[in-house]
Amino acid sequence: MNGVICTDNNILKITAAKVVGNYMLLLTFSSGEKRIFDATQLTGPAYEPLKDIKIFENFKLSHGVITWMDEEIDCAPEYMYKNSYEYTELNISKQKV
Repeated sequence: MNGVICTDNNILKITAAKVVGNYMLLLTFSSGEKRIFDATQLTGPAYEPLKDIKIFENFKLSHGVITWMDEEIDCAPEYMYKNSYEYTELNISKQKV
């Protein structure tokens, strides 16, 4: 569908997020699916401030989108979904080691 991920005729949104490791986010999507996103793949000048772990960890969820720095930086939920992997408890325990 033109690269847009939909669930029940709605555009995919992030409903919950938390930091679970070094630049890793556990994301819950509006589909109910939980996935792990490695934010080190966010590169380029727009994402340069996120190299500061304090800035990275200080994200907000705004209308289904992860944002940083008072919404100056964001990342599309569709991108995060496509570039993440399925969540299992094993994923998280490996990251904490």
